[in-house]
Parts: sequence; C-alpha cells; structure tokens
Amino acid sequence: MGRRAVTTVSVVVTDYDEAIAFYTGVLGLGLVEDTPLDGGKRWVVVGGEGGARLLLARASGQEQEARVGDQTGGRVFLFLETDDFARDHAAYEAAGVTFVEGPREEAYGTVAVFEDRYGNRWDLIERATT
Repeated sequence: MGRRAVTTVSVVVTDYDEAIAFYTGVLGLGLVEDTPLDGGKRWVVVGGEGGARLLLARASGQEQEARVGDQTGGRVFLFLETDDFARDHAAYEAAGVTFVEGPREEAYGTVAVFEDRYGNRWDLIERATT
C-alpha cells in the first residue's frame, strides 16, 4: 500500500517575518525553509526534531484573515512536546507567552495550554515516563 505520513500542517498568519520570529525566537522551533514564491508569497516552514512541521501561510483575503488565531473554533490546535516542561514553561512565560490554563498532571504527562502569537491554542506537554 505504501508509506503515508502527515508531515506538515498549515497555520494561517498575518505576516511571515512576525510569525518566523515567534515560532523560532519564542517557541524555539527551527526555520526549515523560507522560499520566495510568485505574487509576494513565501513557502515558510518551521519545525522541531522528529515532529511535524508548520507551514506558515500568510492570510489572503477577508475569509482567511478571519481565521487567523481561530482555526479550530477555540479548541487546542497543536501539541508541542518537550523533554523539560518546567524549563520551557518558565522560558515561555518570561517571553510573554499567554498560558490560558496552568500546569496540570494527566495520565499522559504534564500539560499546560498556551496561545501562540495569533491566539491559536497549544498544549505544552512533557510525556509521562512509563
């Protein structure tokens, strides 16, 4: 049947450079690609080690602009796993990231919900060791 994998998820943003600064400078993801395209668009991809990547897609038109920060109707949209929850939680708070739910222990690990630069909700997770 062949190999299948979800590798990239599109996130609608208002500005490429602003988004790159947040996702790389604040969240610590790497800039994988930034390729100019026709019409002033760019193919901008960020990601971390061994995980899915984010395609930062600049909104085009009112309908897309209305979706910035609310791609899932207020539900958690993305999940960022870490090997050190306390380190990253403290660093993100110091950088001004808004946590809408404080840290809590779940069966799968330690988790807190934060909003990215645009209002999309994320889970910051350190998986429980078994």
